[in-house]
Amino acid sequence: MTYIITSLCLRDGGCIDVCPVECIVPGQPVEEWPWMYIDPDTCIDCGACVPECPYDAIFSEDEVPEAYEAKGGEYISRLGLSGHYENTDHHGDTVVLETTKQLEAGEVVDLTEDTQPNYDFFESGPGYDALG
Repeated sequence: MTYIITSLCLRDGGCIDVCPVECIVPGQPVEEWPWMYIDPDTCIDCGACVPECPYDAIFSEDEVPEAYEAKGGEYISRLGLSGHYENTDHHGDTVVLETTKQLEAGEVVDLTEDTQPNYDFFESGPGYDALG
């Protein structure tokens, strides 16, 4: 079992800094891989990344919510969405995403859809090959 970073991820990067086995990488190119991704073959299931995420985007794979109920104001970032998000990350660097949607309070999102892209990124993702 591994941890999964879901579409609630807005590329803060704090998770990368605390990972003891360096298994978290930013997706590249960001237009195709908008989140951070956890290598399931390297992850030791320590959970150090979970409290570091300011967006509460990281879940143990068996706890990824099928019906995540938005508090209101949070964003999801998924391919096919066309909203603009701009902010700074953990290090003060600018983050710009063009694949977002701001959620309204009570809106329900199936985050289990975000599990497979994490595996896909490490199996065949062009961004991962470029990082390798």
